[in-house]
Amino acid sequence: MKIQHNTVVTLRYKVTDSAGRLVEEAREPMSYLHGGYGGALPKIEAALEGQEPGYQAALTLVPTDGFGERDASLLRTIARRDFPPGVKVGGQLQGRLDDGREQLFHVVKIKGEQVLLDGNHPWAGKTLRFALRVLDVRAATEEEIVHGHAHGAHGHHHH
Repeated sequence: MKIQHNTVVTLRYKVTDSAGRLVEEAREPMSYLHGGYGGALPKIEAALEGQEPGYQAALTLVPTDGFGERDASLLRTIARRDFPPGVKVGGQLQGRLDDGREQLFHVVKIKGEQVLLDGNHPWAGKTLRFALRVLDVRAATEEEIVHGHAHGAHGHHHH
């Protein structure tokens, strides 16, 4: 079966940075609902459109096609005393932006009495290379289409 709108694609992927260093490798295959549901980056969907199981691709995505440019307004410094105990560098913290929207912040550095937080995606501002291998393609179920994501072994789980 070919990858097209409303098919569920199962793939393995590996992500490296522009210097070839491994950024992320999926231990388990990942499934997503193809067709603009946000389960995969648009450039990845475009590269896989019309392909079949066994297809392999290597794509280089610049920040605007990937996780965006870094946004300096998402950097924050807060006093250590306002910080929940037990959070370490590399940890994550749910916070609010000035307009009230929720934002996930990464703890970048703890310096004396100050904690530096970064609300950018860790891959923002990076050119990334994705190596993809399509394992399986199947028609999506009605329920998956309504929910807008893949269900089952490697897809999104409802709790």
